[in-house]
Amino acid sequence: MYQSYFNFSELPFSISPDPRFMYMSERHQEGLAHLLYGINQGGGFVALTGEVGTGKTTLCHCLLQQLPDNVDIALILNPKLTAVELLATICDELGIAHASLSAKSLIDAINTYLLAAYAEGRRSVLLIDEAQNLSLEVLEQIRLLTNLETSKAKLLQIILVGQPELNQMLARQELRQLNQRITARYHLGPLSLDETRAYILHRLRVCHGSHRLFQAAAIRKIYRYSAGVPRLINILCDRALLGAYATNARQIGPAIIVRAASETLGPRRAAVKQRYVAAAATLALSVAAGGYVWWTDRPIVQTAKPLAVSEAAVAVAPPPVEAKPLAPAFQEWLDEAPASPDVALAELLRIWRQKPTTDTPVNCDSIATLGLSCLSGKASWRELIRLDRPALLVLNDTRGQKRYVLLTGADPSRAEVRINGDKSFPLVELLTLWDGNYLLLWRPPRPGLTEIAPPQKSADVVWLRRQIGKVAEVPAGGDPQLFDDALKTQLVAFQRQQQLTPDGIAGARTLIQLQNRSGAEDSPHLDINPR
Repeated sequence: MYQSYFNFSELPFSISPDPRFMYMSERHQEGLAHLLYGINQGGGFVALTGEVGTGKTTLCHCLLQQLPDNVDIALILNPKLTAVELLATICDELGIAHASLSAKSLIDAINTYLLAAYAEGRRSVLLIDEAQNLSLEVLEQIRLLTNLETSKAKLLQIILVGQPELNQMLARQELRQLNQRITARYHLGPLSLDETRAYILHRLRVCHGSHRLFQAAAIRKIYRYSAGVPRLINILCDRALLGAYATNARQIGPAIIVRAASETLGPRRAAVKQRYVAAAATLALSVAAGGYVWWTDRPIVQTAKPLAVSEAAVAVAPPPVEAKPLAPAFQEWLDEAPASPDVALAELLRIWRQKPTTDTPVNCDSIATLGLSCLSGKASWRELIRLDRPALLVLNDTRGQKRYVLLTGADPSRAEVRINGDKSFPLVELLTLWDGNYLLLWRPPRPGLTEIAPPQKSADVVWLRRQIGKVAEVPAGGDPQLFDDALKTQLVAFQRQQQLTPDGIAGARTLIQLQNRSGAEDSPHLDINPR
């Protein structure tokens, strides 16, 4: 009803798990990284848990869009099945023909399929949503499926996604064999106040809505009622927009949120949430008022140790920091920033002391001829700072148009950017419009090299051993050209230290961090000022 009233291209706060609306908070990025790590690692179990409405199912849909081409996945959304029904559903999902519905024939059919897929270099994954509803009998059958293996590898990777009750089930004595096979676990928590604000603005940008639609005080109310749970945020925002439409309001204020909470959560529940969640949010904000902290081993926002919340504490806590509209200087500059990456890429090349050619377009293919490689993707601010390279950032302006800017430095409260000269702006202004997309340049040990993996045997491994030896100060023994288990162990330790995915493969991010820590290459770096 309100879509045309606010000129939305589509409804921004639908509770359906549409990956296009997925706001990748740092927690969601880490959760997705755990799922991808589990799939790339192969074998065993991965467990992803989270409270109702925190975005687990949406994260699973994002995972489906990022699966490698050689991965086949069986997705089970309704786990209230018997053991035989589960086996039959796996066959249906993977397209496995089966003659009967006996457990033995189904398992034999699955095993034959998995062996054939493995021989073709394909991997098979079973993903079960709402796994807390699985019976003990079905969980035991799932465990037995991991016994399908060759002498070198497990044939089936299993991902269990569920509410916190799943962890309680797995901790039971009769499930200890399954619990011991879980190789990666992650608990998806609710959003912070800053993330709630960014979440709302992100969904508005996707449907071309105004970033000024929700007042700062209204967003604080939404956070207090929802406790940062995305599904509740969607419900409150949707009802608030309907209320604004009904009253001909053009902006959402706190009064509309209070009324929306009363209609959706119920008066009594809304009052309880307002009383206790507001206390926790206010205390957290009073601690976080120091600003963004992005140094390598610290979280983006400083937090205090958990405190006991009382009604008296609310009375003495300082008021939360209110988000302000974009500063006019930043908005004016952003409107002049290029809508194409060419200009920023050309400037990025100049920082690398390379001159763009005039007869070929500036892109990653032409850049590769200069001995450089592009690294692009999504990252949190902390992860981007750790990479420590000038980076092209993709910003979405207030009209939903993409703008490309070049990040050259940062400190705890400001970002240094360059397009038509160097500018310095409040970090919070940039983070409000940045959705995590970036592109940076780096120089591989040799042109075109982006990965060194076991059991490779080459001169690249010699380079890797040398860099690991500089960082660990303990050279690995063995054949210098062979990527053996000892070298992999050292690499995994380095990856954990740098908060990278500990997969034992030296990919682009790992190679960059090795260069940073060992001083292996003279690259341009961000102008970091820790103050």
